Amino acid sequence: MTETVQIQSGAGKTIAVLSMANFVIGIGAFVVIGMLEPLGAAFGTQPGVTGWVLTAYAMSYAVLSPILVSATGRIGRRRVLAFALVAFGLACLVCALANSFALLIAGRVLAAAAAGMVTPVAAAVAAGLSPPEERANAIATVFIGMTLAQVFGLPLGSLLAYEIGWRSAFLAVTLLAMPVAFAVWRLVPSGLAFQTVGLADLRRTLVNGPVMLAVAFTATYLAAIYAVYTYFTPILSTRANFGPAQISLALLAFGLGAVVGNIAGGRMASRFGAMPTLILLAAAQVGWLAVFSFLPGSTLGIIIFVFAWSAMGWSFVAGQQARLIGLLPEAPTVVLALNAAAIYVGTALGAFVGSLVIAGFGLGGLGVAAAIGALLALANLIASALVSGDMPNRR
Repeated sequence: MTETVQIQSGAGKTIAVLSMANFVIGIGAFVVIGMLEPLGAAFGTQPGVTGWVLTAYAMSYAVLSPILVSATGRIGRRRVLAFALVAFGLACLVCALANSFALLIAGRVLAAAAAGMVTPVAAAVAAGLSPPEERANAIATVFIGMTLAQVFGLPLGSLLAYEIGWRSAFLAVTLLAMPVAFAVWRLVPSGLAFQTVGLADLRRTLVNGPVMLAVAFTATYLAAIYAVYTYFTPILSTRANFGPAQISLALLAFGLGAVVGNIAGGRMASRFGAMPTLILLAAAQVGWLAVFSFLPGSTLGIIIFVFAWSAMGWSFVAGQQARLIGLLPEAPTVVLALNAAAIYVGTALGAFVGSLVIAGFGLGGLGVAAAIGALLALANLIASALVSGDMPNRR
C-alpha cells in the first residue's frame, strides 16, 4: 500500500525528533569505545577479543541494515522507526544484563540490526518531507544527532563505566531510547508519500552498477579517513608528544568539527550541488591527510588542524545521501541503507589498511598512505559521475 500524506508545515519538528533518534543510535554505537578496559576486566578477555563488541556491531550493521530496511519497506515509516528504537533500547538492556561475553556480543548484534533500520529510514523520511532544493539540508539536520553522539558518546561511556560500572552505560542508552521512540510515534506522520520497497528492490539495487559505484564512494572516502583516525591516539602521543589532556582536547575538536562539517556540508550541497561539493571535499582530503605524516607542530596548531580536518571530512554526508536519493528516487531507503552499510565497511577497511601500513612503515606512513586512499576515493567519485551522467559542467 502506497503511503499518502502531504508535506506538512510542521516538518521541522519531525526532522528534529529524527535527529534525536540518530543521537540515541549514535550514543549506543560509540558508548563502548570508552569502556573497553572495564569490559575486558569483567569478562576476562584480552583487548583484541574485547574489541569484538565493536567489530560485531559494525559487521552486523553492514549486513543486516539493507536486508531489514528492504524487508520492512511496506510497513509505515513511523512504525518501523518506533519499533526499531524500542528494539534498540531492549538490545542495550540485554547488554546491560549480560552475564557472559557471548550474550554481550548477541546484544550488540541485535542493537546493530535495530540501528540499521533507524538511520537510513530517518534520512529517507527527512528527504521525503523536504522539497528537492532543501533535501541536503534536511538530511544534514537529521545526521546532526549522530555527530553529536560522537562528541558525547565516548566521554559518557567512559565516565559511567569507570565511575558507576559498565552496565550503567548500556542502561542509560535504554532509558534514552524509550522516550525518543514515543516522540517518534507522536511526531512522525502516519503516512508518507514514499513508494513501497521490498527485497526485490534490494536485489535490483545490488546489480545496478552505477548506483553501487556511487555507494562505493562512501566506503573508499571513509577508508582513507579512518586509516588515520583509527590510530589517532598513538599518532598524537608518539609523533606530537600529546599527553592525555591534549589527546582528549583533540578528540573533542574532532567531534565538534564533525558537527560543524555536517551542517556546512548540507548548506554547501544545497547551494552548489551534491557532485561539486563531493569532488571538492574528496580532493581536499588528499592534502589534509598527508599532513599526518609530517607532524609535529604546536599544540594549538594541531588542535585547530584536527577541527578543520574533521569539519571538511564530515561535510560529505548530506551531499552523498542527497546524490544517492537522486540516483535511485524509487527506493530511497534501500540505497540509504546500503550507504549506511558502506560507512561501516569503510571504517573497517581503513582500520585494516592502517594496520598494514603501520607494520610496514610505522605511524609516520599513515598520512601519505591515507592521502593515496583519498586519491582513489576521488577517482571512484569521478568514475561514478561519468557513469551516472552527473559530472558537473565545467563552464
